[in-house]
Amino acid sequence: MAADLDVVEYGKMENGCCKRGPGYATPLEAMSGPREALIYVTCVYTGTGTEKPDYLATVDTDPNSPTYSKVIHRLPMPYIGDELHHSGWNACSSCHGDPSVVRRFLVLPSLLSSRIYAIDTQNDPRAPTLHKVVEPNDIIQKTGLAYPHTAHCLASGEIMVSFLGDKDGNAEGNGFLLLDSDFNVKGRWEKPGHSPLFGYDFWYQPRHKTMVSSSWGAPAAFTKGFNPDDVSNGLYGRHLHVYSWPEGKLKQTLDLGSSGLIPLELRFLHDPDKDTGFVGCALTSNMVRFFKKPDGSWGHEVAMTEKPLKVQNWILPEMPGLITDCLISLDDRFLYLSNWFHGDVRQYNIEDPANPQLTGQVWVGGLIQKGSAVVAEAEDGTTYQVDVPQVQGHQLRGGPQMIQLSLDGKRLYVTNSVFSTWDRQFYPELVEKGAHMLQIDVDTEKGGLAINPNFFVNFGAEPDGPSLAHEMRYPGGDCTSDIWV
Repeated sequence: MAADLDVVEYGKMENGCCKRGPGYATPLEAMSGPREALIYVTCVYTGTGTEKPDYLATVDTDPNSPTYSKVIHRLPMPYIGDELHHSGWNACSSCHGDPSVVRRFLVLPSLLSSRIYAIDTQNDPRAPTLHKVVEPNDIIQKTGLAYPHTAHCLASGEIMVSFLGDKDGNAEGNGFLLLDSDFNVKGRWEKPGHSPLFGYDFWYQPRHKTMVSSSWGAPAAFTKGFNPDDVSNGLYGRHLHVYSWPEGKLKQTLDLGSSGLIPLELRFLHDPDKDTGFVGCALTSNMVRFFKKPDGSWGHEVAMTEKPLKVQNWILPEMPGLITDCLISLDDRFLYLSNWFHGDVRQYNIEDPANPQLTGQVWVGGLIQKGSAVVAEAEDGTTYQVDVPQVQGHQLRGGPQMIQLSLDGKRLYVTNSVFSTWDRQFYPELVEKGAHMLQIDVDTEKGGLAINPNFFVNFGAEPDGPSLAHEMRYPGGDCTSDIWV
């Protein structure tokens, strides 16, 4: 397996002699990379009532393997109460030009404890090991940052991590941490006085000398569960922050207004020459397109709207889709998004980014599926619920959340946990019975989505009890960790 990983990381031999750095020279070259045989999944016990450490699961995704769609290894963290959330790599295609760099370490920020783990995947990709722990006291003392979220590698070999607040959960303390290649704390990335209003996700596009970040909310608010009053009280974001890259100066703040409440996952088009990206605004369930204008400033517009549903027996009279994740295929043809409340995954053709077209939709859970207490109202006043199929005899719990696409764009993996506190609030059955992971087959010609009936990972049957599955990463990189320069 280690030899196979070297092939993935270094790519083909150039002129038959010289190895390249990690990843691929272009996004289109990445699409021709090997099929994923493994996927790493962050799994959470924090907030579930099970007093066990969170862990990193290795799942077999090789359909020719006897352990296909099974968890084949679990790496528990050394502490309890971390809330593993997102993950990233120490190196990706941004370092492709440096043959001395290897995509070896998976970076695991812990949302609640503020620890950052470096996981070594080189010796045995099927059974990774703990390499280093960056302790919260070291981070807080040197930077004042707490509540880490997104990690991206930089072409310099450094690792950048977004943080959502200070140690007291105030959003005003948020910003961006720099780690060196040995996971030592270097300090903040952004210049003093240039912190965003709120923190969450980020993506940089070096050829346009720009980084854009999004806004979740104040940790002191969202860690207690979602309260609509916190939105009106200004504890959740509605802005994108445009930075100069790599200088770290905040040069523009885009107010998305009432149509862009709680902008979460943010993706530039993969082509590094492009100056367009999308962000999913969870509460208003709009996909907002952001783009560079002729004068060099950045603008935005609503590109897709997931209409709210009129419902009965819920906390509000209308239910947003709650877009919690999105990604773009490596050829920049399709955008995928998940509606955690409604329960569907959607595929849009974005070859014309200003005019997306819905090309696929599949229901894999949600609050309005048959058997739920919640019912939706049609325009004619009748009520209905959605028929969600079982997979391998399992009823699909919760709603679709994190998504990850295969390099060739033909397989979409889906997990269904957002954050343990929110899971417990909106889908208590996830906490009680555990999360699961699905695979959706993708029609890459005309578009279309269909559940693969042969793939189902039941995290409700884990040895230490039901767990919550979140972010997914392949050993060789993927659609949401690799950036091209």
